[in-house]
Amino acid sequence: MNELLKFDIEYGEIIGVDEAGRGPLAGPVVASAVIVKNADKLEGINDSKKLSEKKREAFFDIIMENCEVGVGIIDEKRIDEINILNATFEAMVIALNELNSDRLVLVDGNQKIKGYEGNQKTIVKGDAKSLAIASASVIAKVTRDRMMREYAKKYPEYSFEKHKGYGTKLHREKLLEIGPCEIHRESFLKKILKRD
Repeated sequence: MNELLKFDIEYGEIIGVDEAGRGPLAGPVVASAVIVKNADKLEGINDSKKLSEKKREAFFDIIMENCEVGVGIIDEKRIDEINILNATFEAMVIALNELNSDRLVLVDGNQKIKGYEGNQKTIVKGDAKSLAIASASVIAKVTRDRMMREYAKKYPEYSFEKHKGYGTKLHREKLLEIGPCEIHRESFLKKILKRD
């Protein structure tokens, strides 16, 4: 049996929750909540950071077909308003509300979801331990990456399709050269652009 599935079974019926996009300078933060239905179809799924983009894209469709999935998206304006941690919690609550289940929630990381009333447990490095969390990490990452590729068409000068909004050397150079666009997180740019 899959080691990640064994971990989940110990907790009984669970929902796995993870996010993508806490660190980038641009774009949304995306959270996903997943209830695994057909675990035998999810062989090979792992923490999204350990999978190639091609594998993540393939697993995305498999997860969507074999699991119950909720997704929450919080944009850059809201992130600037309430800060990235609160925006991440808000995205997670939206994703969980889409599933409308009272199962135990396993949350990747070491912080419980603020604003969520249900039963929850934090799992450090959960995306490498739990099949449900690993699946949620894939959904969140692929959803966000697809959004950033779409933004790249609207704002081609920033090369969002390459760095997905993260603070790479190329991205920082573009910011200093042409300044931010509508999807940049102003609260993340103060140090780079020397703003007060």
